[in-house]
Amino acid sequence: MTDDTKAVDLKKQSSNRMVAGMCVAFVGGMVGMAYAAVPLYAMFCQITGYGGTTQRVEQYSDKILDREITVRFDANVSGGLPWDFQPVARDVQIKIGETKQIHYTAKNVFDTPTQGRATFNVTPEIAGAYFNKVECFCFTDTTLKPGETLDMPVVFFVDPEIVNVPEMKDVKTITLSYTFFPIAGEKPVAVAPKVDGEAKNVNSDGKAGG
Repeated sequence: MTDDTKAVDLKKQSSNRMVAGMCVAFVGGMVGMAYAAVPLYAMFCQITGYGGTTQRVEQYSDKILDREITVRFDANVSGGLPWDFQPVARDVQIKIGETKQIHYTAKNVFDTPTQGRATFNVTPEIAGAYFNKVECFCFTDTTLKPGETLDMPVVFFVDPEIVNVPEMKDVKTITLSYTFFPIAGEKPVAVAPKVDGEAKNVNSDGKAGG
């Protein structure tokens, strides 16, 4: 083998190693981006109010307007989680800028402990950037014992800056909606109505169990 041929082979090997290294770096970067996508997206929504995401703040509003707005409360359970989840009051009327505390309750209607986690959104979506929560239970892993009922307070206010948004000038009502899902890895079991005086368990696929 001539010196020229050896030089060409060495260059090819070096080039191949460089390409392989770039591929590994690319795959690693894609994996990292995949893991970072969820928190980054959540942060983006939190900052901008995109998709009806509310804002989380550490202090109450220092300005209260004479204008009032109605806030309605919605509660949902998904994924077969056997909870009775409801707002204590369906709606409240508050002044814009006024800090208000309301309550939801969740009850585990199954005979074993179950775990859930809540997500939330606000409609109309544009109002999410002006709906400030000081205290809430969203994104918190919650475990309920059989038959246990938990009080879940939410402290919030509507930012007075909302009155300066042209799209919100005719909006009289904002809806805050929570949905509880079973925590990943669990296969919850719902409780079916009693049949001939005996309750039957229903798996998350809808089939009756023992």
